[in-house]
Amino acid sequence: MTRRVTIHDVAEAAGVSVATVSKAVNGRYGVAPETMARVMHHVDALGYESSLVASSMRSRRTGVIGVLVADFEPFSAEVLKGVGRALAETPYDLLAYSGSHRDGAGWERRSLSRLSGTLIDGAIMVTPTIVNVTSDVPIVAIDPHTGRADLPTVESDSFGGAQQAVRHLVELGHRRIGFIAGRPDLRSATARDAGYRAALAEAGIALDPALVGVGRYEGDIARDAALRMLSLEDPPTAIFAANDLSALSIIDVAQERGFSVPHDLSVVGFDDVPEASRAAVPLSTVRQPMQRLGAVATELVLALLGGETPDQTHIRLPTRLVARATTAPPR
Repeated sequence: MTRRVTIHDVAEAAGVSVATVSKAVNGRYGVAPETMARVMHHVDALGYESSLVASSMRSRRTGVIGVLVADFEPFSAEVLKGVGRALAETPYDLLAYSGSHRDGAGWERRSLSRLSGTLIDGAIMVTPTIVNVTSDVPIVAIDPHTGRADLPTVESDSFGGAQQAVRHLVELGHRRIGFIAGRPDLRSATARDAGYRAALAEAGIALDPALVGVGRYEGDIARDAALRMLSLEDPPTAIFAANDLSALSIIDVAQERGFSVPHDLSVVGFDDVPEASRAAVPLSTVRQPMQRLGAVATELVLALLGGETPDQTHIRLPTRLVARATTAPPR
């Protein structure tokens, strides 16, 4: 059995006192920025998890389930609704926590270190940035990382959903179909990319690298990719975006450049966030059950807290195409 990394190990590796490590991992004052950075580097490198509970077998419960999100954007907001509803009939409360994700990979580990054993009984990580994590509390990942799946996970059928989106465009008569991909370290993004390519191959359409960009699930980055794609001498007649935020950015860019949606450009997103149906031109998209993702992840965490062994620890939920006003046959 691998020995648990201690605070003394981190202090020795970083060349500081145990007290300094304690201040750094708990976000307290009195640590110089360069020292903080050095300590947190060794915390992540060694996989240290702090806890104010002396024993790994906790003597009390907090009655709180924590949800760690990178940002409170439409996807995570819908997931949180599902978690909240699943907890409504239980004695547990919900704590939504957004860590310092812009500090780089591993922000969840630092967040769990602060929360585990003192504030939460279990945790749900939404679109995590880390591959492996250990904690004193049960953890479930929603939209997991591409790395080794050593955590229980809940995700949507991204591959099948992407296939549905591209098949819809092919059936409308499109042959130049662009794709703006998601965050490449998430399984959802790699699956949507694979689904796009599989649907093109199925239709006998050769992949054109000029029609593939990366949006990382972020509207601003997707906007840049769309601008490049729509500036081509032979632009696409349709674009499939890996999420709705990217799709809505594509529509903005298209309209700024004089493209009419859907007559000059068809656009399909993925998620079906509330903004998709409320847009000026309602967005065609692939609906994934975002609230259900949160509810199922909550059920898993509660089962683990109860000492149960769930029948499934890697769950994939179905998706379906919702055709609205942003898709039509090409001119």
